[in-house]
Amino acid sequence: MSSNLFQGLPPPSAPPPPPSPPPPSEQPDPVIAKVFPTPPAPALKSALKRSKPPQSEPQDAVPKKKSLRFKTIADTSETQVIDAMKKIASHISNVSKFGKASKLAIQLVQAGSVKSSNSDYFFAILEAAMSSPTACNDALVRGDYHALFSAAQDLTECFTPKQQKLLSLWTIRAVMANDLFTDDSFVFSKTCGKIKDAISNLPVATKDDDVEEAAALKDDEAETEASLNPIPESSTNQDESDPFGLDALIPKNEKVKVKSDAEPSSKIRKEEDEEAKRFLKSQREALILCLEIAAKRYKIPWCQTVIDITVKHAFDNVSRFTCKQRNAIEKLWASIREQQTRRKQGKSVSGKLDVNGFEWLQQKYSTEKISIRHSVGGNTRRAEQWLG
Repeated sequence: MSSNLFQGLPPPSAPPPPPSPPPPSEQPDPVIAKVFPTPPAPALKSALKRSKPPQSEPQDAVPKKKSLRFKTIADTSETQVIDAMKKIASHISNVSKFGKASKLAIQLVQAGSVKSSNSDYFFAILEAAMSSPTACNDALVRGDYHALFSAAQDLTECFTPKQQKLLSLWTIRAVMANDLFTDDSFVFSKTCGKIKDAISNLPVATKDDDVEEAAALKDDEAETEASLNPIPESSTNQDESDPFGLDALIPKNEKVKVKSDAEPSSKIRKEEDEEAKRFLKSQREALILCLEIAAKRYKIPWCQTVIDITVKHAFDNVSRFTCKQRNAIEKLWASIREQQTRRKQGKSVSGKLDVNGFEWLQQKYSTEKISIRHSVGGNTRRAEQWLG
């Protein structure tokens, strides 16, 4: 018996073909439909909505011209910074353009573009801004002046000693005086403290200061009269300068030598002394302006005590001011004392009762009948029964 078990059997047939997929019309298996649901049909597009045409890139596109722009002011060159300062200085004296010009100047300071090499041009901006001393206290540009001269305090090392003195003088008018218009009691008190310190640092006025002040007033009056009634120049002025006609006999070269030799160092010292006197006079005038601004705010209750102390300090140091300024301080202190008397009598400047919010509420509720049991029934009998 052979060991072949498949002997005598027919040959194996071909493998059965794979089952054909169901036709599309045939319904899917419900089990598969539950696991994998068919996606919803896409929404129909509106017939009114146009399809976007394909964007065709032009082959011969003209390249855009690159404009030279600086990201920050620090990227600009020295000459461009100087040109910008000159332009700002030409516009900042105009009140309508002061806001924009001052902001550009502050940007130069913040960017670090102001240096010792170009500080004179920036000082020209400050000088043009203070061409009118009273413009810095205008309500329209008051905040811009304060911001500009506050930023300029960081540049004191770049200025000369003469420029530093002028900057300190302008700071009194543009920063300290404008701080007195604030609604913050802390800032107001701090500014009045600075005014008191500045008054204490003033030297005592001398008789020469009073004489120079009187002479300056006479000169101002003469200038106003001359402007109203101009007098034509005559040849008498030339005769007074050379009454004997000796200038024609002296050669020109000798004249120049005599003039150059006649300028000793004492003349330079005299000019410095006159400049120091002018600065001291302007500083006193600026402090008087601050006192006047503070006194105008005496109607505000929280300002009154600080104003009393500040004006009293100025009155105690009245010897540090000139004759005309002493009269102004004495009048100011007299008006403050009169208002102090009215306050003690319970009246304000207008003559009405000077009552603040607390006193008004105290007066109102002093006549009201308020029950402690108002929340549980007031004075009715039910309240007593409820309380037992």
